[in-house]
Amino acid sequence: MWGVVLRSILGAIPVLLIVSLITFGMMRLIPGDPSAVIGGLSATAEQLAQIRRELGLDEPLAVQLVKWYAGLLQGNLGRSLLMGQDVLEVTMIRLPVTIALALYALVLTLGLGMVSGILAALRQNTAIDQLAMVFAMVGISVPNFFLGLLMILLFAVKLGWLPTGGYIPLWEDPVGWLRTSTMPALSLALLQMGLLARITRSTMLEVLRQDYIRTARAKGLPRRLVVVKHALTNALIPITTVVGIIISLSISGAVVTESLFSLPGMGQLLTQAVLNRDYPMVQGGLLLTTTFLVLVNIFIDITYALLDPRVRYERA
Repeated sequence: MWGVVLRSILGAIPVLLIVSLITFGMMRLIPGDPSAVIGGLSATAEQLAQIRRELGLDEPLAVQLVKWYAGLLQGNLGRSLLMGQDVLEVTMIRLPVTIALALYALVLTLGLGMVSGILAALRQNTAIDQLAMVFAMVGISVPNFFLGLLMILLFAVKLGWLPTGGYIPLWEDPVGWLRTSTMPALSLALLQMGLLARITRSTMLEVLRQDYIRTARAKGLPRRLVVVKHALTNALIPITTVVGIIISLSISGAVVTESLFSLPGMGQLLTQAVLNRDYPMVQGGLLLTTTFLVLVNIFIDITYALLDPRVRYERA
């Protein structure tokens, strides 16, 4: 088990280094000048040059990259060019909003996606199976931003059940948090629901055809016990891997969803930072987001090893 954990951690280090390097390079390739955004339209050439010197943007890219990595080694992600605040402090305020939204979407995905997939497998080639697969196909096909707009029109504008946007923290008002987070979470979860439902159905069908399932049924074990203890337990092994992909999709999809529903999370923060050429904020925000995803993948690897003893022996 410790071998699996160590391999996962060691494998995460080059991933973070590559992501930080790619982010640094791509931000410099985007047209635009942060000094022009800070100085405004009325800034003169001398004023813009002064801003660039103060921010260190006039230095060679190699020097800027070395300073960036030197700051990382000290736990310093830099200061936002526009906000003037420490990047780590700002992202630590915004990141919980995105994580809470992703976890809410994950709960909806696991609850509805797995249940529909299991029912479809147990009722293969019936109306339930066809309905579940149509639901899954719609979820995979419809973009989350389009679904979000439809939900706003229906549940907020037409019916008035939910607010069109905004955010209330969970610790301040749980009911208010549910009202402001339900539509964004549903728009994020629908794609993942369809993916998980199809994976669960195909995996369950494969497991239900195994000889040990036939043996359990031949012994007269209750159907519910056979499905839950024998079939579902073994089907969870590949499903666990898909859950890691689902969390990654939820985090990446939050960029559009948070902007659509005016949620103060990492998606909205990074979008504004890219538009304003706020290099430190984009670099630090993406690095922290990637770190969170890497930790999720490590947790998935550990869970996978716990569910499948063969993984522990193969990676020992």
